[in-house]
Amino acid sequence: MERTPPTEHFDVLIVGAGLSGIGAGYHLQQKCPGKSYAILEGRDCIGGTWDLFRYPGVRSDSDMFTLGYSFKPWTEPKAIADGPNILNYVRQTALENGIDKMIRFNHRVKRASWSSQDARWTVEAERKAGEGGPETVRFTCNFLFMCSGYYKYEEGYTPEFAGTADFAGRIVHPQKWPEDIDYAGKRVVVIGSGATAVTLVPEMAKTASHVTMLQRSPTYVVARPAEDALANKLRRNLSAKLAYHMIRWRNVLFGMYFFQLCRRKPDRAKALILGGVKMALGPDYDIGTHFTPRYNPWEQRLCLVPDGDLFRAIRDKRASVVTNHIDTFTKSGIKLKDGSELEADIIGTATGLNLQVLGGLDVSVDGRKVDFARTLNYKGMMYSDVPNMASAFGYTNASWTLKCDLTCEYVCRLINYMDRHGYKQCVPHNLDPSVSELPSLDFSSGYVQRAIAQMPKQGSKRPWRLYQNYALDIVTLRYGKIDDGVMQYS
Repeated sequence: MERTPPTEHFDVLIVGAGLSGIGAGYHLQQKCPGKSYAILEGRDCIGGTWDLFRYPGVRSDSDMFTLGYSFKPWTEPKAIADGPNILNYVRQTALENGIDKMIRFNHRVKRASWSSQDARWTVEAERKAGEGGPETVRFTCNFLFMCSGYYKYEEGYTPEFAGTADFAGRIVHPQKWPEDIDYAGKRVVVIGSGATAVTLVPEMAKTASHVTMLQRSPTYVVARPAEDALANKLRRNLSAKLAYHMIRWRNVLFGMYFFQLCRRKPDRAKALILGGVKMALGPDYDIGTHFTPRYNPWEQRLCLVPDGDLFRAIRDKRASVVTNHIDTFTKSGIKLKDGSELEADIIGTATGLNLQVLGGLDVSVDGRKVDFARTLNYKGMMYSDVPNMASAFGYTNASWTLKCDLTCEYVCRLINYMDRHGYKQCVPHNLDPSVSELPSLDFSSGYVQRAIAQMPKQGSKRPWRLYQNYALDIVTLRYGKIDDGVMQYS
């Protein structure tokens, strides 16, 4: 007879050992030192996104002074860091603080059910069990903190292209980049125009015979130096911590200023961005076709190219951009709608991600299945009528970690507040009939639009409204009232 492993209990369960999960572990240890916790991680290592993505040139599109943790200064010379350096930073943080000892690897969380009677979650995870199939293990906790990211780890998004079976070369998606692929001296076509495409193209162009970025429509692309000269100068003259926080705040404020400029004076922001592209590519390049989107800046994420590497590859004729629609794949490449053909040995489909709410977790409250599309997002981290659960979700217009750090601080404040008052349950509940529902993300990007119907909604006013504003969130989450009349305690 198969033995069921005993159920373990923790005060807090964190799901995911990536950037936000390790941050959550640190904040809990510092601010709720009496609380027991464990981190459940579906994969066999720390790092989440930064371990999963192995494609050439993988890097952040946020600077590390804002993508880094508030409590651990980034000390490397490059502000726009590559994947392996970021992964090392996350693992170092876990190791230095003993967080690595709290992680249960190969535990893929599947279900979570809340019992109001017991005021606790029962969490089921699948664990690899030797030669046999996975076994189900159970945990209980008083508070569940989801740090599992926002997209499906199993597979990226690839549209249906006609004729893929006819192509004689290899087709690869960046989310599952094979280790054995050799593109040196080969003709490469990268389909896409987002952050992944603009990273892959200049990196592969270093050794490929030629790389073509094939896009249906352009994206706004901004160049900035990979190294921050002022930050490196400050670090030579000040303590690492002081220099880090000064540069962090400078970058936060500039990011907020530029976002507001894009929203309030889109034509001016557009002229600034396109002026930079024109300077990089010269007056004869067709910027109107290849680098001028149909939408305004920040209606989708901007693409960042460190040291203008994409523009340099185009100038050096090692890479080119083609703006057109795909008709069909052929034996030797891709035939376009205008009848022309792009020859290729390798095709990279940088066509996006599949968004997923709470890592695809199946959630029920007192036996009722929760449909997150019908919930309201509370302060950007909790869900209406779902007790004792928070999730770390970063900013769309700034770095992921800025919001996750604040979320962790708030969760710790909430747990300590409940302890002081002897509460076992907290649940955000909307009693205001004037609050109307809005989409949680106001981005026109394909990956957002494909998933928006499944995502929680935001409300028309606080605390249900997401302002995507770090300064405002500091006031609300770090200093705002925990008992705000919307959160109900028992």
